[in-house]
Amino acid sequence: MQGVQKTIRRRRHEGKTDYKARFYLLKSGQARVVFRRTNRFLQAQIVVSDIAQDKVLITVSTKDLLQHGWPEKLSGSLKSLPAAYLMGCLLAKKAKVKSGVLDIGLLSHVPKSRIYAFVKGMKDSGFDMPVNEEVLPTDEMINHKEETAKLIKQLKEKLK
Repeated sequence: MQGVQKTIRRRRHEGKTDYKARFYLLKSGQARVVFRRTNRFLQAQIVVSDIAQDKVLITVSTKDLLQHGWPEKLSGSLKSLPAAYLMGCLLAKKAKVKSGVLDIGLLSHVPKSRIYAFVKGMKDSGFDMPVNEEVLPTDEMINHKEETAKLIKQLKEKLK
């Protein structure tokens, strides 16, 4: 029996699913806050699982920020730290649930990155999510440009 190898699950082989991480997230019984990035945008969803069926409650993309006052001339920066922060605020305001666990899938854990700017936006908007405060970016990192600092302030006022 030494020559027999374990079959790799299809979605893991395709680089789409980390089954071990997914199992622990599902075992928590809480809603999952799924964060993904594409070539041009960032996306987030709140997903609940019921008997091996995932149900998406709400989906938000940084593309939605254009409808909430993000300037068209800055549409190329919809993957930036400020855009991720505002997407977190937007998702937390639209969400019906007020707590959950973060699901980053196969993305790398990088402290003070866009993932954690998104989490900071959610936490600042009243969403309860367990996270180590040391990995969250500082306000100076998010508001490092004067133009984006004004934009964040305006959009946060609009979202209230």
